[in-house]
Amino acid sequence: MPELDIVRFLAELLVILLSAKLFGELAERLGQPAVLGELIGGVVLGTGVFTFFHLNDPTLALMSEVGVILLLFETGIHSDLGQLLEAGPTASAVAAIGVVVPFALGWGLMIALGRDGLEAVFVGAALTATSVGITARVLSDMGKLGLPEARIILAAAVIDDVLGIVILSAVQGIAASGSLQWGAVLRTVLLSMGFLGAAVWLGPYMTSALVKIVHRMRVRGVLIGLAVCFAFAMALAAHALGTAMIVGAFTAGILLARTDKKEDIDSAVRPVVDVFAPVFFVMVGAKVDLGFFDPSSAESRAALGLAALLILAAVAGKLVAAFAVRGRGLKRWAVGVGMIPRGEVGLIFAQVGFTAGIIDPALYAAIVAMVIATTFLAPPLLKKALV
Repeated sequence: MPELDIVRFLAELLVILLSAKLFGELAERLGQPAVLGELIGGVVLGTGVFTFFHLNDPTLALMSEVGVILLLFETGIHSDLGQLLEAGPTASAVAAIGVVVPFALGWGLMIALGRDGLEAVFVGAALTATSVGITARVLSDMGKLGLPEARIILAAAVIDDVLGIVILSAVQGIAASGSLQWGAVLRTVLLSMGFLGAAVWLGPYMTSALVKIVHRMRVRGVLIGLAVCFAFAMALAAHALGTAMIVGAFTAGILLARTDKKEDIDSAVRPVVDVFAPVFFVMVGAKVDLGFFDPSSAESRAALGLAALLILAAVAGKLVAAFAVRGRGLKRWAVGVGMIPRGEVGLIFAQVGFTAGIIDPALYAAIVAMVIATTFLAPPLLKKALV
């Protein structure tokens, strides 16, 4: 690589990581998740404050893709498979409604506005995501994790994670082909579910062997090295079988979460994710054109109106899931509110569609605005619902 390219790359990476951490710190001090700060940091960089920062740098794009894979690997580590398998009918119903209704609302809204069917699918898919990390943090801070409502939210969110990854795999297939073919979508969904099922069945044998190797080796960093290698190997296996790499990475995390090394792996992986994942979120924010939120032009007012409609659909779609909650004394609206915040997966949907040219810049900006708004809304609403 020429010296000039190395200099520019290091300068870009420097401003990306600094903006991610500085704005992330500001967000947390304001009681919001760091991911919001990383997005805003990206928006600032996207205004052209640094002339050497290039949105389309292929090296940054690769780092961003690795960041997504590692992020979903970490998400898998934090997903309790036992909780998923033992989840009662209430949590399963909340999760199912919380995916189907937002998708239908997003898809129907786009069709009603005369948008293309592909755009409608991507918007519907982006509305299905749930960021359980935000809700779990609020519940923890309130000391409410032991409540029945909290257990329903967390169990439903685990199921939501799996469904979201399968849907993401399907829409990635749509983006790759450039057309909406329901047969291909069904094939991708079945492949993803089959891969997950086979991996959960065979996984204990693989992870047991991996842990034995870790115990026998003495080289520095063997745990994190082999854990990441396992994630990459599973991602490549998923790709070879015709499904998305993120399905493999997510599955790798779920499998390693069932070993006695879960806590050690989580602690070791976190610093790596903290370097790569912010690159993805900053790049997502940097691609938002603030010109679409200038109310002085008709085009901008249309984009703002679209963002407002997406926010309404996003909130309503998750609140409907509260009707699945049964049981005397349960605060059903707290469950619905707990499912409102969108996060990482919703942004990945937007990024996939935008990169493939399926989602235009105005719609992309509206989806990012929806993610930010629902993330801001959830904590105060949840606190009020549990009073």
